[in-house]
Amino acid sequence: MSAGPAPQLEPKDFVRQPQLLQRTYSLSEAEAYTRWLATHHYENFHVVSFLLPPHLHQDFYNVYSFCRWADDLGDELGDRQESLRMLAWWRQQLQAMYRGDVQHPVFVALQGTAQRRQLPIEPFDDLIQAFEQDQVKSRYANWAELEDYCRRSANPVGRLVLLLCGYRDTVRFRQSDATCTGLQLANFWQDVTVDWSKDRVYLPQDLLARHGVPEADIAARRFSPAFRAAMREAVERARQSFAEGAPLARSLDPRLALDIELFTRGGLAILSKIESQGYDVLKARPRISKLERVMLLLKGLAGWAISRAA
Repeated sequence: MSAGPAPQLEPKDFVRQPQLLQRTYSLSEAEAYTRWLATHHYENFHVVSFLLPPHLHQDFYNVYSFCRWADDLGDELGDRQESLRMLAWWRQQLQAMYRGDVQHPVFVALQGTAQRRQLPIEPFDDLIQAFEQDQVKSRYANWAELEDYCRRSANPVGRLVLLLCGYRDTVRFRQSDATCTGLQLANFWQDVTVDWSKDRVYLPQDLLARHGVPEADIAARRFSPAFRAAMREAVERARQSFAEGAPLARSLDPRLALDIELFTRGGLAILSKIESQGYDVLKARPRISKLERVMLLLKGLAGWAISRAA
């Protein structure tokens, strides 16, 4: 059996060294790769929580690796046309997996997960569509347009998590969609200046116009009462999404419920940070400190312990 990919290889390394995709990967090699990819990234402390049943860990790694690859193909290549070409190729690999033809290590690992957990192709394809949209659309006219984007950029992840854990009902899907949209919006409001550096503005155009905020203010990081009013409305919109999704955690296995609760608490904490700094996200990006993350975890654990006792 040939050696597996070196653990330092990122998705972009496979793209730049196509010979890595010409060889055959065994299931054990492929799963080792997705496990490494899911545990060696600054954001990945929450990919698999210590409460998640061990028999689900590898499935979560495999699904995460699909998402990570799609994300990197969309944002890390530095050329929008090349990103569109590679995302189209990623879709072809996805479609081939559902026909039973796998070669890429992510799909070698993901194929068994999709079969065991009965995962439909649509959530995966929706994510690819969202990353493709990022290459061609950088402004959103209104809330309807932005939430349609969230329907494909964020909501599929929540649905895949529920499916992996055996939940398939429309009520939980709807609540998960609301939670994921809230998380996506909170991330957008946290990263207004980061997104501007990529020529992306997720604050709806009609919201900015209604409050009299020109994009030049974002470019110059010029905070104004008008921008404060627009951000206040945007923050409240995200809070509404979290409120709509709030019943979800109470209907899940307590172990999964803690993870969902922590995601929600984290998103709400970002919104509170924005509020506490007077809605000025132009001069300082709101951050959640390590201590604050620990406190969120402790509060979540306390709620989990109470639910277990009950």
